[in-house]
Amino acid sequence: MAGSKFAYVKKFELPDALLPNMFMVFRLDGHSFHRFSDQHGFTKPNDLRALQLMDHAAKSVMEEYKDISLAFGESDEYSFLLRKSTALYNRRQAKIVSTLTSLFTSCYVFHWPKYFPDLPLQYPPSFDGRIVLYPSQQEVRDYFAWRQADTHINNLYNTVFWALVQQGGQTTTEAHATLRGTISKDKHEILFSRFEINYDKIDPRYRKGSVLVRVETPEAPALDSSAQVDVLSTIPDDSSKRKKARAVRTHLELLHCDLIRDEFWDKYAHLLEQHIVI
Repeated sequence: MAGSKFAYVKKFELPDALLPNMFMVFRLDGHSFHRFSDQHGFTKPNDLRALQLMDHAAKSVMEEYKDISLAFGESDEYSFLLRKSTALYNRRQAKIVSTLTSLFTSCYVFHWPKYFPDLPLQYPPSFDGRIVLYPSQQEVRDYFAWRQADTHINNLYNTVFWALVQQGGQTTTEAHATLRGTISKDKHEILFSRFEINYDKIDPRYRKGSVLVRVETPEAPALDSSAQVDVLSTIPDDSSKRKKARAVRTHLELLHCDLIRDEFWDKYAHLLEQHIVI
């Protein structure tokens, strides 16, 4: 169909393709979620329902986009790792960011009644998203280690802070003053000596965050309803001939584990392999 005389305006659209052969990490954050959590009466320091809802929305995104191999969530934030070889939306940054952000947000709203059956949404939540590119496996590992270390730092502070307020009778101003200048060891001591709370015994969901990992499903006659089929080909061999494509059945696992040590990356080494999606 011939373009109209107005079609020239399309020339003002600039290409925004992301660099090829780079790991892509998409991270989204809740917008003004302190206000949102207060308005909806989230339990402090952690609301299990809200965290489970975040996990559910993230899982829905991964079920829709098989190029996402790993996700990590804490509080109102989630990070998604896309395969290095992904050609999703021709690697157009605006398309990927806008689509994944809107899908996550809509899933969050859609599944809200499941986790908050007696609390209707008071106003629509919103999330912002961005993409960061990393050149090697080491930067990817360090990125997720950084986010998990941030989870620990924030949760330890919040756990002590709300213990001082809820059990210690301090005002929020007094609690901030008590914690000013303290290090991790001091916070552990406050929790144990004043409130008999062993921080290391707290649910790892709160201390370590949520890890969603895509793993291969063992061969079985019947496929679980949550499993998906990824059609992959391997990296070309020395003769530059591709091996025959293979269908890989996958499913998602939700973990609350350590992402900083080598054990996780040794066990799930396939997450950083350069499969080609066809």
